[in-house]
Amino acid sequence: MMTRASRILVLVASLALVLVYLLPIWVIDLEAPQYPEGLGMVIHIDDIAGQKPNDLNNINNLNHYIGMKRIEPESIPELAVMPWLVGLLMAGGLLAAAVGRRRLLYGWIATYVVVAVVGLADFYKWEYDYGHNLDEENAIIKVPGMNYQPPLIGSKQLLNFRAHSWPGAGGWILIGVSVVGLGVAVAERRRARSARLDGRSPSAPALRHVALGLLGTATVGAAACGAPGPRPARIGDDTCTRCLMNVMDENSVAEAVTSTGVVHVFDSIECMAAWLEGDGSDLSIHSVWVTDRARPGQFIPAEEAHYLASDGLPSPMGLGLSAWAEAPNRAAARDEHGGEALDWAGVRAFVARRWPDGATGMGMGHGGHGQEIRP
Repeated sequence: MMTRASRILVLVASLALVLVYLLPIWVIDLEAPQYPEGLGMVIHIDDIAGQKPNDLNNINNLNHYIGMKRIEPESIPELAVMPWLVGLLMAGGLLAAAVGRRRLLYGWIATYVVVAVVGLADFYKWEYDYGHNLDEENAIIKVPGMNYQPPLIGSKQLLNFRAHSWPGAGGWILIGVSVVGLGVAVAERRRARSARLDGRSPSAPALRHVALGLLGTATVGAAACGAPGPRPARIGDDTCTRCLMNVMDENSVAEAVTSTGVVHVFDSIECMAAWLEGDGSDLSIHSVWVTDRARPGQFIPAEEAHYLASDGLPSPMGLGLSAWAEAPNRAAARDEHGGEALDWAGVRAFVARRWPDGATGMGMGHGGHGQEIRP
């Protein structure tokens, strides 16, 4: 028989599957210069929808140009089957927890893993079909040898679009339940083997600590993997979301990350600050990040950085803003170059004051020329 701790863990994990009916299982984001706010598609257990009201329609219109089929939820049979599969998995877990037989536990987790593997394989096949089976005869844009399959998980460049594919909150719950189930099954297997070898079983508290540790690890891991955050900038390839110029200076890169994980890259702090007051004000922003001038390529939260506005340290869009993770580094730069020390609120006010009409800096070249910085 399973221990009480194991049965409680399986019970809680099985009940957590209820949330899969409410939360998105998978999220696919598309970012490109012509869509500064991004396009997104959210896959639920029984539906596919755009992240914003017109996103799915816009994606289908883009697909038409390259010969891809329309994404029509009603024509995807898996969306009708998935609610039943998850319901059966939930019922199997509840049965194993109620009866307490290890064989039921092993059967449940084995079925769970098989369904998960088959589901991912089917999702990959679905993506492959949409990305490879093109109507080339009627396609407006034809690129020989090109396919448009998004990644199963991760990021991929598709022409001028950057596609990101990651589990949604419901998907991380499915992963977490499998980790907990496997952990409990392994612990119970070892417990049964230990009982056969020495004629006794480990104490319930010991097993409880092991199982709860697995649950904690799964929860923290899922949260860490699913949390939106910045990504390394592709110097020379990325395009600034606001001014549409290439990102060329690794000392000045800034990024704004939406709550769905879309990363908006900027060539300068001032571009990001101005964008947040303009086009970005309508988006759900999860976090904003700036580059530590002392360590190019290292991002720090914008709210925690120490800023300097100085004409001695030019920035790509001319306002001379730089960010520092450590206050002493900012102080040393100010002693050497002069300028005005600012916090994040001060930066946003500074940019609003210098660019009151939200302009990208008329008469200003992309190299920090044409505007004088007055401390």
